[in-house]
Amino acid sequence: MERQREQAVVVLQEQLADGIFSMWIRCQAAETAKPGQFISMYTNDGSKLLPRPISICEIDKEQGMLRVVYRVTGENTGTKQFSEMKTGDTLPIIGPLGNGFPYELADGKRVFLMGGGIGVPPILELAKQMRCEKKQIVVGYRDSQTFLKEEFEQNGEVYISTEDGSVGTKGNVMDAIREQALEADMIYACGPTPMLRAIKQYAEENNIVCYISLEERMACGIGACLACVCKSKEKDHHTNVNNKRICKDGPVFLSTEVEL
Repeated sequence: MERQREQAVVVLQEQLADGIFSMWIRCQAAETAKPGQFISMYTNDGSKLLPRPISICEIDKEQGMLRVVYRVTGENTGTKQFSEMKTGDTLPIIGPLGNGFPYELADGKRVFLMGGGIGVPPILELAKQMRCEKKQIVVGYRDSQTFLKEEFEQNGEVYISTEDGSVGTKGNVMDAIREQALEADMIYACGPTPMLRAIKQYAEENNIVCYISLEERMACGIGACLACVCKSKEKDHHTNVNNKRICKDGPVFLSTEVEL
């Protein structure tokens, strides 16, 4: 179904860490949103035609609100304008977009929920909605600014890695798994490509079903422009080449479907 652009209203904006902001918005997209999906957010600056794809961090269907947590990446990227918005301001969005995580498949299983960097926020709603035997949340940060840590602790067993070793395991999320001798039957992960590549390899070596959410620069966000493709094992019926459109076919894929 083609999503229509709507005007979302800012309910609450706050800074969580250096360059990291959280925004609650009231919008119709909250009615059907699922963990792992994203929205395309437009600035009110007419000179910027393309939206910014931002992962959904939390969903409040009762209040009709979504929470997005994003990083300000520069003066002219649109995210700086988002960070300056106040309660009551409006901004155009399209969503929810993408396919989301198939979290129902984890019922009765031991699960890793893994996030790294700006791939951490979408793991929160996934952790809130997932019902499984053992929920192990493994999240990686650059340093001691472990945003969303308290929310994660309310929704599972939390293991943290930091690049500088200031909190938890020094290194990355895979180092945390090895240090804590953790085990799982399924993996759900979101983060930068090097992290996902390591998780994909680990899952295949240990015969673990693994779903990964790919981060990629997107333009249209609806699958029309083919700017955000990844290599796939099978030919895409849309392009007849070994590509999948991350915004339309993903961003969540079974790890064995794609090549990283």
